Amino acid sequence: MLAARTDLKVLGYLGRALSLEFSAVQLYSTQSRLAANWGLDEPAERLGNEATEEMGHVQRIINRMLALGVAPNASQLRPVTLGRDLHELLLGAQALEHELVRLYDQATRHCAKVGLHDDRRFFQALLEEEQEHGRALARWLLELSGGDAQETPGISRRRNRV
Repeated sequence: MLAARTDLKVLGYLGRALSLEFSAVQLYSTQSRLAANWGLDEPAERLGNEATEEMGHVQRIINRMLALGVAPNASQLRPVTLGRDLHELLLGAQALEHELVRLYDQATRHCAKVGLHDDRRFFQALLEEEQEHGRALARWLLELSGGDAQETPGISRRRNRV
């Protein structure tokens, strides 16, 4: 049974968020295993940690949906994007993070516009976490390209090919 003041657009945002977050779990888990296969232990661990963090987002979204009286249903997972090296893997992850940021930004703006304070706070928190993921990926990509950031231990500048 739907909660008394449930906005249908909010339910749509939650459904899309669940699909994207499950997609992120699948992506980071796959990328972690691939990096481990390449012998990149530290990047594999970092990517695995990202998968765990995204699974936390999945749990929060499911809890929110249940609190609103709807059954969670991730309708469509994005295909996993692989690459020939760590740089290409991170570009694929970055694209998905940008999609999540766009979704959470739209959801936050909608909730603010229609006066759904609790829903706005829920989406705002996810937005800020995904923005931080995006910044972390950008820093990592800069490190790989030999930018100003210090090189991450365990990651050489050479590209690992499969």
